[in-house]
Amino acid sequence: MRLSLMIAGFLAALPVLAAAEKPQLTVYTYDSFTADWGPGPAIAKAFEAGCDCTVKYVTAGDAAALLSRVLLEGKGSKADVVVGLDTNLTEQARQSGLFAPAPALSASYDLPVKWTDTTFVPYDWGYFAFVYDKTKLPAPPTDFKALGASKLKIVIEDPRSASPGLGLLMWVKKAYGDQAGEVWKGLADNIVTVTPGWSEAYGLFLKGEADMVLSYTTSPAYHIEAEKDDTKAAAPFTEGHYMQIEVAGKMAGAKEPALADQFLAFLAGPEAQAILPETNWMYPVVMPKGGLPASFATLIKPGKALLFSPEEAAAMRAAATEEWRAALSK
Repeated sequence: MRLSLMIAGFLAALPVLAAAEKPQLTVYTYDSFTADWGPGPAIAKAFEAGCDCTVKYVTAGDAAALLSRVLLEGKGSKADVVVGLDTNLTEQARQSGLFAPAPALSASYDLPVKWTDTTFVPYDWGYFAFVYDKTKLPAPPTDFKALGASKLKIVIEDPRSASPGLGLLMWVKKAYGDQAGEVWKGLADNIVTVTPGWSEAYGLFLKGEADMVLSYTTSPAYHIEAEKDDTKAAAPFTEGHYMQIEVAGKMAGAKEPALADQFLAFLAGPEAQAILPETNWMYPVVMPKGGLPASFATLIKPGKALLFSPEEAAAMRAAATEEWRAALSK
């Protein structure tokens, strides 16, 4: 009797033991990626269905804060994969020596620029823009100087912690070069607040705390698809719009290097690419077979795509941040 109970107990524990033996992939990413409405949960579920593993997300604010955490942890980081850096941050990440070469992928990227990076894998992209409510602002400004000359209230993100904030620095610098400091002085009185990340900024805009918010040309698609609300729009700027290409990378010290490679391949694969447009509200880097949601056809198309190389962005980041800080502190 005692032996039969022992055997029954052992057999009952087998599923638990099997589950405990599953390898775990630790993915560092930004906060909104793992939100209930973000792409993280759906991507993890789909990946786990084919990997016989578990995905553990660890969040660290927005993209710049994410990189800061990885650099602070150094070789002792528990991350296998980092998801959510962009080309304004990749050179600093690469120079740290903490990232391994990307796996060779067969994906043919649908990007406006040629992708040659051998360390990081792109997974989505978009254009930064100021989003507004058409019912409250029928004639938005069409460039930075007009915005600075207006009395409109805007919310932006901090370039020291958030990728949109850093993207805005690069946008102004790419459009105006040595005159960027003067543009920032013109914008200083318009800025209601500077938030740590995108979620906080967009939330303030939706609450009516500002007339415009720094976001993406694709943001209005969310309101159309999820809320049946077409009152939000992105203002087209004559200077052009700065691009963001979001990437993922494998840590050199990854505890699960094979799973990390598999995850990067999955991110650029058809299943994840089909998830991203209606969860992260960005353009996929590989067009899904079903195409884009109908709402994407209503979005503005920038007349000029602006982008610094990763090396250029890294070289000017500190000076551009100081230029921004000095203008706003006066």
